[in-house]
Amino acid sequence: MRHAILGAGGIGSLLGGALSRAGSDVVLLLRRETLARHPRRIRVESAVLGDFEADVEVAVELDREVDVLWVSPKAPDLEAALALTPPERVGAAVVVPFLNGVDHVGRLRESYERVLPGAFRVESERVEPGVVRQPTPFARVDLAPGPGSDDVAEELRAAGFQVEVGLDEPTVLWEKLALLGPLALTTTAAGVPAGMVQAAPEWNARLMACHREAVAVGAAEGATLDGEALESLLATPLGEMRTSMQKDFDARRPLELDAIAGPIVRGGSRHGLATPATEELIRLIEQRLG
Repeated sequence: MRHAILGAGGIGSLLGGALSRAGSDVVLLLRRETLARHPRRIRVESAVLGDFEADVEVAVELDREVDVLWVSPKAPDLEAALALTPPERVGAAVVVPFLNGVDHVGRLRESYERVLPGAFRVESERVEPGVVRQPTPFARVDLAPGPGSDDVAEELRAAGFQVEVGLDEPTVLWEKLALLGPLALTTTAAGVPAGMVQAAPEWNARLMACHREAVAVGAAEGATLDGEALESLLATPLGEMRTSMQKDFDARRPLELDAIAGPIVRGGSRHGLATPATEELIRLIEQRLG
């Protein structure tokens, strides 16, 4: 299959390198200032896929037919990134977003015909253009069922990723958010790795309370979530793992605060569900931002 990747950060670069190594055609869509510094090659250092290098093509906009368009910029960068992939160029390609949160799906469907939501559970960071590091022993993709999902899943498996096709779209999106949201918010509010959040009773209580709020809102939004199983995952020792929001905070980059916390709070308001833990974490992060 032919792939275009919009957003060559930690997720997009890992994905592009793995797909290229597996023999697929891959083009990275980059801003002009980034393209000038990109080596047209991706070096991957991965706890799951191993260490390798793979050649990729680069372009400043989608200039060819592709079968899959992967959308992986951070939420604050989405609108600017979409200028590189006009709908008439994307055509009937399957559009697979890996953004955090849930609201981006509706935005993409305003522009593209075939949107197949996905969730990528991975810690991956672009160290510099063309170099990506994935230090933790998990890299799982969940895809919503829909047109193209089986073919996309096979491409990802061939590239070395664990892949599951979920029950339905709300479950795929909210299962990730119920895990990611609490971790991102608590690690950023506390300014410490996930393992230290788990070890501190006050912060662990916030983590679990936020998680339960997300599960409740997700269920109200139509997701089928196993709260006990998800809680056991959050209780798994996470050591020095740092979330992308925490890394963005430390680097003084724009935060995905609304994309991650907003659906929980807004969904709670729609369904009459209280979300005090999530709202407290938003306030604590805003206080740190000053």
